[in-house]
Amino acid sequence: MAEHTRSSITIDATPATVMAVIADFAAYPAWTGEVKEVEVLATGPDGRASEVRLLLDAGAIRDEHVLAYTWDGDRESAWTLVRSQMLRSLDGSYTLAPVAGGRTEVTYQLAVDVKIPMLGMIKRKAEKVIIDRALAGLKKRVEDTAAKS
Repeated sequence: MAEHTRSSITIDATPATVMAVIADFAAYPAWTGEVKEVEVLATGPDGRASEVRLLLDAGAIRDEHVLAYTWDGDRESAWTLVRSQMLRSLDGSYTLAPVAGGRTEVTYQLAVDVKIPMLGMIKRKAEKVIIDRALAGLKKRVEDTAAKS
């Protein structure tokens, strides 16, 4: 990814537990906020989604897009845009690294290019908001799920 925004958070769960939540697309509407609908269009040989349609509603921005996913075990999930109404490109990844005490450091990296003109500074700020909200939602979802187990 060329210009991108990146942020990290530590979650009180193993990488496998965190990745299980990331790979559970059907549950995204319950914890992501902006994702209203999800449809897995194709799965890879590992059983994880390889192409996913997402309907997003973030107030002023409503878009449907299809993302192609690749997986590296419980270490990384990466995606790239297949098609969208509002976006020219969208590349992102979650990278997971084990931390002492059975915890996981999750790094979310994102680069978005919209079809409408937008200043780079505003685009980076929007990416940062998306990343921070996603990481906070992921942490809460994983830790709440782990507490119920």
